[in-house]
Amino acid sequence: MLREFVTLLVVVDPIGTLPVFYFATRHVPDKLHWRFALRAVLIATVVLAFFLIFGQIVIEAIGLRLGSFQIAGGIVLFLFAMTMIFGEGKSAREIEEAERDHLSGAVFPLAIPSIASPGAMLAIVILTDNHRNTISDQIMTGALLLAVLLVTLALLLAAKPLKRLIGNTGANVVSRVMGIILATVAVDSVLSGLQALGVLSLTAS
Repeated sequence: MLREFVTLLVVVDPIGTLPVFYFATRHVPDKLHWRFALRAVLIATVVLAFFLIFGQIVIEAIGLRLGSFQIAGGIVLFLFAMTMIFGEGKSAREIEEAERDHLSGAVFPLAIPSIASPGAMLAIVILTDNHRNTISDQIMTGALLLAVLLVTLALLLAAKPLKRLIGNTGANVVSRVMGIILATVAVDSVLSGLQALGVLSLTAS
């Protein structure tokens, strides 16, 4: 469970979401920031819950094997991790996109793709594999996801003092450290996919 929690924490990246929140609320009155944050987290929750419940069903309905999805997802997550480590950083990219489109809403760029990122969507499907996890296991994963989203909401509600504490530079440093963790998770996902397809036989650690 700890591993799943860390994985979800990394892909959602609550701290890395802070600079996006600062940009998206730059013209919003302070008294409305809590509503803005709540709306964004609720939208992200609905999106990720859809992938948790229906993601694998959709994948298998079109004839894909989850092992193949794990490998593809692991590769995408690894590339995502590389951009976190060596690129501009999640927040910088999303702020740039928002500036180009002149949008500053709770839906974009805050809920999607900052909180409910592509990496989070992929991770939640992989972590709730119907063939390896019982319903109770999947409910537990859902509970962990909810906990991560609550952490995200708490950080957004405390955004003003946190901005003074870590600033954009601190958020970028944390994002890069999380990128290293995500890269490790991605490699493990590829290995698990190869094992599911019968290509590799791995012993439990």
